[in-house]
Amino acid sequence: MRLLEGLSLTGLVLGTLFFVASLAPSLLPRSFALQGVLSGCSFAAGYGVGAFLAWLWRYLELPVAAPPHLAALKRIGLAACALAAAVFLWRASTFQDSVRVLMDLPPVESARPVEVAAIAVMVFIVILVIARLFVALLGAVAGRLGRLIPRRIANVLGAAIAVLVFWMAIDGLLFKGALRVADASFQRFDALIEPDVEKPADPGRTGSLASLVSWQSLGRAGRQFVGSTPSGEDIAALAGGAAMEPIRVYVGLNSAETVEERAALALDEMRRVGAFDRSILVLATPTGTGWLDSAAIEPLEALHRGDVATVALQYSYLTSWLSLLFEPAYGSESARALFRVVYDHWTRLPKEDRPRLYLYGLSLGALNSDLSADLYDVLADPFHGAFWVGAPFSTPTWRNATDGREPGSPAWLPRFRDGAVVRFANQDGLADRDSPWGPLRIVFLQYASDPVTFFRPDAFYRVPPWMDRQRGPDVSGALRWFPIVTLLQLGLDMTLATTTPMGFGHVYAPEHHVDPWVAVTQPPGWSDDDLERLKAHYAARE
Repeated sequence: MRLLEGLSLTGLVLGTLFFVASLAPSLLPRSFALQGVLSGCSFAAGYGVGAFLAWLWRYLELPVAAPPHLAALKRIGLAACALAAAVFLWRASTFQDSVRVLMDLPPVESARPVEVAAIAVMVFIVILVIARLFVALLGAVAGRLGRLIPRRIANVLGAAIAVLVFWMAIDGLLFKGALRVADASFQRFDALIEPDVEKPADPGRTGSLASLVSWQSLGRAGRQFVGSTPSGEDIAALAGGAAMEPIRVYVGLNSAETVEERAALALDEMRRVGAFDRSILVLATPTGTGWLDSAAIEPLEALHRGDVATVALQYSYLTSWLSLLFEPAYGSESARALFRVVYDHWTRLPKEDRPRLYLYGLSLGALNSDLSADLYDVLADPFHGAFWVGAPFSTPTWRNATDGREPGSPAWLPRFRDGAVVRFANQDGLADRDSPWGPLRIVFLQYASDPVTFFRPDAFYRVPPWMDRQRGPDVSGALRWFPIVTLLQLGLDMTLATTTPMGFGHVYAPEHHVDPWVAVTQPPGWSDDDLERLKAHYAARE
């Protein structure tokens, strides 16, 4: 096949090493199809590095093997590469099972090595074709320019023009075109009205006939969140004693034209339904699609026997990773607008009568919630705390606390200073339970196997801190760092983050929210036995 003629031996060797490394476990288990795609990309990355090094060697006019010896070396190298790939493909099931067993998943019957190899080869060929098209374009442009200007300048300009053409094609045709399709698709999905979610009849609930926010404009995620509000009777049966129905206010992307108008509408709806008369007020920032995890809010509502009001503002239809890539400012702008109008109203209320104010966010919602409030603007009259779940790696407060953790504490469950302001929790509860809290309480809930939290762009060239020393309870001990390959693995893990069983990856179990909510909001009248019973209830409901 002419396409494969003239392949670099150095590239093939390095590509094979990258291919073998890609079969090793990462944070999450992978299907054979995705493993094939990952391995093909890894092989292509290794081949590219090797081919570049071989070109650089020749460019520096360093000695190379004579053609007869080179041919023999190439045959030996190809045979060694094929053998290494076969051995590690045969062991791939063991690698994947080292992750699956930690997540209570059954072992794979086979890693389907033939299929993985076939997919990897096809992916590599596609990438090779694209690379050769790039080189051909560079050569054609540089050749024409070389008739007018010096050769090296022509090569540089040719490379720049080729990069520009490919970037315009990828960004303009592929990314933006796919984004338009995704946006239209998610918009239609958001407009669907589910038959099992009924429009509220109670005039005191958002979306009812008396509400300032129409049921249709809430969007799919908003209707699910409002429609799943537990009754006071259900909470009383779970928590014991008298309880009231909690308040849930949601304003959809179609409820008003601008961010400022939606935030003002949310405040008006909160005042209409009496949200500021409750003991606990939560500003909840949803994920990219507008989804709010009702199962994460329910433990708080149970702990305070329904005396809770939660308000949220939708800012996108797209999934979180698409929102983060293509419209990163929308979420933080929306969260800031809501915080500003609610906080301004809250600070004008008498301190002895107003509710305690908290922030909450899951995933991209945690990042945007963190960006919603400027500490310097609230120092004179601070809110009471924040609970952020599965915070992305770029969340400022999370990053500062993790990087500034106490020596000896692991990056996947750090201890930050004396624990007076920021604490971390995982499946086993809070890392620091005994030291006293300050007036502002912030808790991060995270799983060591969550790639949304523990993805690091610098994994390209150095070992992530969470791989040092002891691993998290849900991270394979067989996981190893490889330059470039680990970054590709973590990137794939991010797209698979919500495919894990409950309690692993980016799928947070409701029972694991109990301890953080207790730590942040200090609900009265709960014994340790009562809390264990509440956790057991949510665990059984899964």
